[in-house]
Amino acid sequence: MQAIHFAHNPLKNLLVSLDQAGDFDEIIDVRTPLEFAEDHIPGALNAPVLSNEERVLVGTTYKQVSPFEATRIGAALVARNIAHHLETTFADRPRNWRPLIYCWRGGKRSGSVTTLFNMIGWPARQLEGGYKSYRRATLDALDTLPKRFHYIALVGPTGSGKTRLLEALRQAGAQTLDLEALAAHRGSLLGAWAGVAQPSQKRFDTLLVTALRTFDPKRPVFVEAESQRIGSITLPLALLDTFHQGACVEVLSSHQDRAAFLLHDYAHLFDDPEALKAQLQKMIGLHSRERVTGWQRLVDENSRAELARELIERHYDPAYARSSRQHFVQLPHALPINFRPNDADVVEQAKALLIRLDNGALAVI
Repeated sequence: MQAIHFAHNPLKNLLVSLDQAGDFDEIIDVRTPLEFAEDHIPGALNAPVLSNEERVLVGTTYKQVSPFEATRIGAALVARNIAHHLETTFADRPRNWRPLIYCWRGGKRSGSVTTLFNMIGWPARQLEGGYKSYRRATLDALDTLPKRFHYIALVGPTGSGKTRLLEALRQAGAQTLDLEALAAHRGSLLGAWAGVAQPSQKRFDTLLVTALRTFDPKRPVFVEAESQRIGSITLPLALLDTFHQGACVEVLSSHQDRAAFLLHDYAHLFDDPEALKAQLQKMIGLHSRERVTGWQRLVDENSRAELARELIERHYDPAYARSSRQHFVQLPHALPINFRPNDADVVEQAKALLIRLDNGALAVI
């Protein structure tokens, strides 16, 4: 009997590894919009070959009917969606355009697009391992990349204007890592941004690695003091361990400035008094029910200034004293600075701090 020779898998020659991604003109993510929103390779364009609903349909068919029927339905949907992208999204791409295509794990979705693009004449390639290979590389980077830098942590009680100083330092030319901006949250129990959802943990990790890769290891990175969690986001241990061991600048503001700063930054919370009272309710356990009820009453009375003073004195300052002593090794050697967060000259104040640091005011740098 004559031997049967199976055809060589043509896709194998079209696979490339993640470290070759920079060789391509464009990176195309063909996963669903929901998958893309959760996280994606920086700079990737989303051109889904299945919509969110279509992916659910194919998955349900696979489980409830058969893999064959799911594949048949999926192939028809994918073909239709690829045709639409060819007529719209990719209609203006030149003959020599070199795209890199990926899906969840380098399977049928990205394989079908890569094959068709090559048949058309575009030298497309498929990312081996898909998004999962990128995610593994991101997690590996989070274990090592944060340790390449030395950090100066801005420590100080809530309302002292650490976030504003961090932004002023950025404008003054310093390297800054704004973790609260990446996490879309101010970090405290009342720190949710108005109308803005936090990114997924995966998306935050990508944003963090992307930010770290822009830094020069020869220069310090300023970062605001944080604990392990910022809202729903968890910071990587390698970053926490490194900047908790690093140098500290203690940001000091007057009681009056802090209250005014809090009133400005948290004014939106009074737009929804019931939601604010619900957040305060979560403090029972940290504080007595009677105290929290008193704070809720101040919300009903629109006594904003009094509530700000109460929270500073009874909640934020004691919490800061506990957590800072626990986390920041160099806090006893911190450089104290008096900061006026509500004044117009915050960038000039930041420049003055940088001059002091350049002159050796913080010996551990």
